[in-house]
Order: sequence, then C-alpha cells, then structure tokens
Amino acid sequence: MSDRATETKTLDRHECRACGYVYDPKKGNPKNDIAPGTAFEDLPQTWVCPVCAARKSAFQNLGQMEGVSGFKANQRYGVGVNGMTEGQKSLLIFGGLVVGFLLLLSMYGLQ
Repeated sequence: MSDRATETKTLDRHECRACGYVYDPKKGNPKNDIAPGTAFEDLPQTWVCPVCAARKSAFQNLGQMEGVSGFKANQRYGVGVNGMTEGQKSLLIFGGLVVGFLLLLSMYGLQ
C-alpha cells in the first residue's frame, strides 16, 4: 500500500451505530486517554464508545470530514454533484433557493 492510502485511512472518522457518537482521530478521545492524531485502527481492541460503551466493532467508517461527501463508489455517477464537497452542495442548494426567491420577487415588480 502507498503512504498516501495509509494517510487517508488515518483521517477517517467512525460513528457508533448504537448511539451516534463520532470518533474523530484529529480530536482523539480525552475521556479514555486517547491522544489526538490516533487512527481508529490503532485504538486498542478493548476500547469502547465513551457514550454508550459499545465495542469497537459497533462503529462504521464515515470517511473524511473535508473530503467529498457521499459514498466513494457513487462519486463517478450523476451530473457532477456527486463529486462535490458538503459545503459546495450546500452553496448550490441554498444559492439556488435565494436566486429563485429573488426571481419570484422580481415578478411582482413587473406589474
């Protein structure tokens, strides 16, 4: 495996399927003396969720926070929005709503 693939893997966040707690390796887990920068894969097998005490196997990989939102397998489909980040999608959605609202208001000015 290349160094880049390993680096990407360490940035992945993991969510507890029981309670929704998200382990972010950038923040670590101060309650359990896990230092920031510790990858989920490097956590001890005895580590449990700090909220509900679920085992490590109860967590699912969410991927990177800064990366493209959505499933990696689906990013090549669609009309380009599957390759956008969460912020870009939000800007597109809310920007479209603002433009539509302004267009609606401009229709009242025509009378």
